[in-house]
Amino acid sequence: MHDLPFQFVKYEGIRTIFQYLHPDIQLVYRNTAKSDVLKMHLKEKCRIKCMLDATPGRICLTSDLWTSATTDGYICLTCHFIDKEWILQKRVLNFYYMPPPHIGIALAEKLYSLLCEWGIETKLFSLTLDNASANDVSVDMLVTQLQLKGAVVCDGDYFHLRYCAHIINLVIQNGLKDIDNVVHKIRESIKYVRGLQVRKQKFLECVKLLSMDSKRGLRQDVPIRWNSTYLMLESALYYRRAFCHLELSDSNYKSCSSSHEWEKIEKISRFLGLFYDITCIFWSTKYPTSNLYFSSVFFCYVTLKENIESEDDYLRTMANQMLKKFEKYWSEFSLILTIAVVVDPRYKLQFVDWCYRKIYGASGSSEFIRVKSKLFSIFKEYVQKRSLTSSTHSLDKEKSNTSCGVGEDVISFRKTASSILKVNNS
Repeated sequence: MHDLPFQFVKYEGIRTIFQYLHPDIQLVYRNTAKSDVLKMHLKEKCRIKCMLDATPGRICLTSDLWTSATTDGYICLTCHFIDKEWILQKRVLNFYYMPPPHIGIALAEKLYSLLCEWGIETKLFSLTLDNASANDVSVDMLVTQLQLKGAVVCDGDYFHLRYCAHIINLVIQNGLKDIDNVVHKIRESIKYVRGLQVRKQKFLECVKLLSMDSKRGLRQDVPIRWNSTYLMLESALYYRRAFCHLELSDSNYKSCSSSHEWEKIEKISRFLGLFYDITCIFWSTKYPTSNLYFSSVFFCYVTLKENIESEDDYLRTMANQMLKKFEKYWSEFSLILTIAVVVDPRYKLQFVDWCYRKIYGASGSSEFIRVKSKLFSIFKEYVQKRSLTSSTHSLDKEKSNTSCGVGEDVISFRKTASSILKVNNS
């Protein structure tokens, strides 16, 4: 519970308090504590495995791979599914040490072994990964392996999904390249204020003098994560007057933005705020988000299209850079996330047609026809598999009834079942 090492049971203070509470207590050693934890883990693993076996639908996976500060590689595998009570479930299946090399073949082998360990390799629907090239290779190998078992829907066309938030991060980072000088000044200003306690105290005096809320605080960003940059700009904008006052009272402070630059920061922040709200929708873990993808990404596309015609040169340049990157991923986005909008009763197929009309200017575009075609193809596959499952169950039931002396015409039934299977296969 508290991330303590197993040897904490040997700590003098722990043993003293245990003996004080109960003088006759049998104290355990670290190997016993380790053994007990592993038993608990095995028990919980069996429980989750039974839950996955009982799941009537398919399972969606998310995986990520990263390297720690000590250069050790780790892979995490998470599953999302609807249980038999129609409740959305999320479970971390594995957090596993991943030795190098982190290439596509090694990733595919590791993922497939983990899937077989849980017995879910035939119940998968999709796997969500980031945009690393090694992931593309591993997915191709996994799909090939799963196709041999007939375990993927529509030959794996919808198996590989990309992190939506990661794509938005790449798109916005592309736009921030040309405005880095303005953002750099804000970043340096916050570093200056937070660098020494004396400077921090002087800044707080400026805040108090201007009757501003000191509890909001300044946010330092991580340059590779645009959402932290947005939050940094938001916090700096609130304390804009305090920074200007600090420039007058502290001769060593040289990074204060000019009034023209503050106006640019305000426009950038307002523009990025739209994308930040969308990213927050994607990041939610308490409700399904696949049906929210298409409408959110469509809004991003429309916003970028509008801003490339903006009268503001600054916004127009940034939107142009972002749109180039966005269109690269827009042409490759997974159709299954558009189909998820269709099955949402608030939107349906007409909404998709309306969105494509807004983008391409005509009804019945080739993109909309493609979505519609894929929608019907996946529906037909589910109908076919449903019919095949029903036929198999009926055949098994008939065999059971015959063995109990029901006296049905088994030969006639098998002929009927065989003809059904042939029709479904064709």
